[in-house]
Amino acid sequence: MSFLLPQLTCKKEVDQAIKSVAEKVLVLRFGRDSDPVCLQLDDILAKTSHDLSKMAVIYLVDVNKVPVYTQYFDISYIPSTVFFFNGQHMKVDYGSPDHTKFVGSFKTKQDFIDLIEVIYRGAMRGKLIVRSPIDPNNIPKYDLLYQGI
Repeated sequence: MSFLLPQLTCKKEVDQAIKSVAEKVLVLRFGRDSDPVCLQLDDILAKTSHDLSKMAVIYLVDVNKVPVYTQYFDISYIPSTVFFFNGQHMKVDYGSPDHTKFVGSFKTKQDFIDLIEVIYRGAMRGKLIVRSPIDPNNIPKYDLLYQGI
């Protein structure tokens, strides 16, 4: 399903997307097209992209092609999904130590739709961090890895 969504293949394209997407949530899925969990997430993103077209723009980013952002967002697990609004990085409190990205695949399409709606409404009110509407049981658990400490 990853062929249904636009891909950003270099740092310049990612920069341009962050700067140019206005009044919508920018969704960047970092991962690999060959990874089965990424394909599962891509399926959810592709199926919801039309429904969310007034609120969000979704792009896929290959972690091997844009290592600058992979390192910047500390993407050690894939898929990782990062959100922006008007060039501002949006953080989400998932009840985990890391608020900068969603790690793993969403369990249902509705979980993703609800999250985008909450980020969009919060961003329109000027908030930089919002609380996740997703049931904590549907959020993948992982441990933070600190490399080079």
